[in-house]
Amino acid sequence: EAIKTALRRKDDIARILKEVSGRDVPEGWSPFDAICSSCGRTNTTHVTGFDLEAETVDYQCSCGSSGTVSMSGGGKLVWRVDWPARWPIFHVTVEPFGKDHATAGGSYDTGKRISEEIYSYPAPFPMVYEWIHLKGVGAMHSSTGIVVTIQEMLDVVPPEVLRYLIIRNKPEKHIEFDPALPLLSLVDEYDQRKGDERAIQLSNVSKSGPFEIPFRHMVTAVQIARGDQEGLFQALKRSGYDITTRREEIIGRARNVQTWLDKYAPAYVKFQVQESLPAAVKNLTPSERQSLGILAERLDDKSAAEIHDLVYAVAKEQGLDSKKFFQAIYLAFLGDRQGPKVGWFLSSLERNFVRERLAEAASA
Repeated sequence: EAIKTALRRKDDIARILKEVSGRDVPEGWSPFDAICSSCGRTNTTHVTGFDLEAETVDYQCSCGSSGTVSMSGGGKLVWRVDWPARWPIFHVTVEPFGKDHATAGGSYDTGKRISEEIYSYPAPFPMVYEWIHLKGVGAMHSSTGIVVTIQEMLDVVPPEVLRYLIIRNKPEKHIEFDPALPLLSLVDEYDQRKGDERAIQLSNVSKSGPFEIPFRHMVTAVQIARGDQEGLFQALKRSGYDITTRREEIIGRARNVQTWLDKYAPAYVKFQVQESLPAAVKNLTPSERQSLGILAERLDDKSAAEIHDLVYAVAKEQGLDSKKFFQAIYLAFLGDRQGPKVGWFLSSLERNFVRERLAEAASA
């Protein structure tokens, strides 16, 4: 019906577009773009007629073909008409949009009059948003090629977090978006309900409560599991998290994490647990080796937080710089001198494996 109304009153719409934008509308202009059945394009077709009863549109294309298409699926309304045509359909009362649509004579100005004069629907209250800036690149806009699509982001974070990113910021302030490490903080801020309470409330689109497992720890568990779903659940269970409920949500988060690792994670966040003792362990000092041996003996069934505290305690007891001890632990398991939060990392691994690897490194 929205398309039929636009075609029936195309001359009135053309007049509104000219009055508001100040630009002439070409002769023979149509608010409907037909899809050419031969070349599949819409920007090369010209509407030559329409039948409101049959709900069809006739067109001629610059590729040389012509034909008739259905109003339903055979084309679309042009942007400046399509936008206001949707407002009455979806009962829109408040419409957020980027500041480029808010310029004098822009899409909102023409949309307001088309909505009220053509569709007899009061234009929604405008909420003008500043640009979203992609960290280190600039303002995101399709015309500049600086863009991360909604779908690309939904592959990385749950929809609630994406809503929270927008809602927690004032519309007139640009949003600094960094899909690398700051994105992890954003997810955890939402999950742990530590941010703007009202923004979190408005962002929640599901009935489930806060997600218990920090996104940062999911990054650790996913890399330990290396694609093994059951291995992921066991790593999470060992580190003290409930895996008996919300299993599908955990799997979904794991997919998010893997996409983030593949596309946005800094290189230093990525790791792989080595199957055998890394050769670089031979470079450890006697004090570092001895400390690894003591850690192996005292692990028992300690929790992630207790292991974290134990690492500091052993380092202090042995007069070893805690940073050096952390590096020695990472070297024994990852072959690198950096890694994830040590207590939660070690607790996620099978406990006997941890003891054996630490003991092996101590005697290397």
